[in-house]
Order: sequence, then structure tokens, then C-alpha cells
Amino acid sequence: MTAVFVHGVPETEEIWRELRDHLDVDSVALTLPGFGGSPAPEHTDKEAYADWLAAELARMPGPVDLVGHDWGALLTYRVATAHDVPLRSWAADCAGLLRPDYVWHDVARIWQTPGEGEALNERLRAAVADDPTSVAGRLRGLGVPARQALAMQKAFDAPMGEAILRLYRSAVPNPYAHWGKEFERPTAAPGLVLSPAGDPFDDAAAARAVAARLGARVATLPDAGHFWMLEDPAGAARVLSDFWSASGPVRSASAGPR
Repeated sequence: MTAVFVHGVPETEEIWRELRDHLDVDSVALTLPGFGGSPAPEHTDKEAYADWLAAELARMPGPVDLVGHDWGALLTYRVATAHDVPLRSWAADCAGLLRPDYVWHDVARIWQTPGEGEALNERLRAAVADDPTSVAGRLRGLGVPARQALAMQKAFDAPMGEAILRLYRSAVPNPYAHWGKEFERPTAAPGLVLSPAGDPFDDAAAARAVAARLGARVATLPDAGHFWMLEDPAGAARVLSDFWSASGPVRSASAGPR
């Protein structure tokens, strides 16, 4: 069994390090193209990233337990519902992204606006780390410990900023408008929707509704927020390990032809 972790925005694979240290299974943390100094592909819209993730998983020895956070969660949902890859299970947060009426948060809408998004990225990169409007300052306000927030500030370079703009601009008005058909049916692989009680970008009702549609379980994280893997890595590892212990043999993740 291999656990594969996928980060979100504006993050790198480092967010998973402490959680992975608490696991007793083999694990891999992928780096999204264009993030963390990795080369950015020519096309970096959401579909290209989903295809990239499916290709990465297809190259790995199975069975694979896929875990996604933030944009990594959205890509996890897409792969689990629309790609024929050998998943044993999947787990993801931010289930509200799959609602038909989902409205992007304020910063996302700025990134989606030509000119305004580019200007925001310039301000974020130029801000000093202890400025509350900087990348680090915003992340610390969401519960990210100071050391990790500073590392994310350092990693927020021009290629990452450009990749972020392309991702968000490919998901207007919301992901459901493009991928909703697949989000309306159960997945073949067992799924777990993670629902941190303190996440300002999601809510418990959305988690339950989306999980019901996908035939997945729900795990509430009562003492964690958006960055649950950094706030309580040991507890998150226990939740995932318990879920994996209850998962069955490997099955195709595709619920039908693409």
C-alpha cells in the first residue's frame, strides 16, 4: 500500500511532512507542476492538472490511497470520479467545492480577475513575512505555524503565482459547472470526506451532502481548521490510518467511461 498526498494553493508538498512521519505505511507527497520550484507545464488549467495527477498515479505500484487538500482535494475528487486509475481509496477535504452553488472565496475571485490577480501576486511576493497581508501573514491567520508559513512565503515565486492564476481562471464560475456530471455519482473506490470544524472555506453540511452523493464516509476533525495536517498531524494520521484499515482491496477509481 502506498499513500499519495497532493497539496493545494499556495503550498508545496512540505505541508505533509509531519503527518507522513506519523504513518507506518509507504507514502509519497507529490509537487504540483509550477509549485515549489518544479517546472510549469505550458497548459496549467484544472483539467491538465487532473490529467497530470492521473498519469502520476498510473505509474505508481498499487494499491494507492490518495489524499488531497484544497486544490489537491479538487483534483482528488476529479480523478476518483472521472479517471480510470488504480485507487484503493481516496480522502479529501474542501467538499464544498463540489456544490452546484459554490461561490469562490474573496482571494480566489481576485485571482480570477485579469489584472487584479497579477497585482495581488506582486503585492504578496513583495510583502515582508510578518505583514498580515503577506502570504505568511495570511497563512498564520488560518492556523499555519510560523515556520511553515515562512517557508510557504519563500516558495511563492513568479511561476507559482502564474500557475495559481491559470488554475483559478479555469474554474469559473465554479468546478461543478465543468465537472458536475461526474460529481453526481458514487465512486468505485471507497472515499472519505474530511470535515475540519474550523475550516472557513468549507462547512459540515456540504461535507455530508457531497459524501452522500459520492458514496463516501465523513470524518469530522473537531479541533482543526483548513490546515488540519499541520495543526494536528498525529490526529490526522490516526483518522487516515483507521480509514485505510477499513478499506477493501484495490479497485478501479473510474465509475464509468470518461
